[in-house]
Amino acid sequence: MHLLKLGNNGKPILTRFIASNIPNYAILSHTWDADEQEVTFKDLADGVGTSKLGYRKIRFCGEQAQKDGLQYFWIDSCCIDKSSSSELQEAINSMFRWYQNAAICYAYLTDVSIGKHSRSSQPLWHLGFSQSRWFTRGWTLQELLAPPSVEFFSREGKRLGDKRSLEVQVQQITGIAIQALRGKSLSEFSVDERMSWAANRTTTIDEDQVYCLLGIFYVYLPLIYGEGKENAFRRLRQEMHGFGGKYRFIQI
Repeated sequence: MHLLKLGNNGKPILTRFIASNIPNYAILSHTWDADEQEVTFKDLADGVGTSKLGYRKIRFCGEQAQKDGLQYFWIDSCCIDKSSSSELQEAINSMFRWYQNAAICYAYLTDVSIGKHSRSSQPLWHLGFSQSRWFTRGWTLQELLAPPSVEFFSREGKRLGDKRSLEVQVQQITGIAIQALRGKSLSEFSVDERMSWAANRTTTIDEDQVYCLLGIFYVYLPLIYGEGKENAFRRLRQEMHGFGGKYRFIQI
């Protein structure tokens, strides 16, 4: 697992840890900018990418982690060497666990601004929060459910609240049961219910609509990009039939 830390000059440094020696770390949940604007693993290895839009998320995560007493942090866009198929496979099959084991998860909502206070009793960011793209993406489902602690931040880096303080709003937006948001084991929820949480979420890559659910169902699958969503979904169903019982398998 590769983790980042901010060096003395404020620039991010990649460090690789083996499973038995992983320190406490913060983890970022975000929606991606255009691919060419996200800082990649290679960018960091080459010491470039600081002019990309995605660099602000790295700085935010590193600085917020330091405020919370954490030296290391993880971001999917730049902590996975996607040129290595084996590393990508390991990362996607491990991602739910990585979010689950994080000391804290920062959900950075680039389309939510704190704005100015209105005359109403509700802050202006409430409407933007309920309409945030973050709640429509496939990968952010496990990023909401897996970590014990999720804190939401505006694009200005201002804390909006956490998964517990905003649980009523999050439940209304997502339809996810409060008990699931509070950390109840996902195995306590039916397959159909868990499928329903993902029903209206989208991913950029077709197969990722299935791969982003692996941790939600405690399933490990080889990744076959190019197989299409239907074939990936069929393989997921085959794995899940081993759970016993009959399910409707709501189509995603």
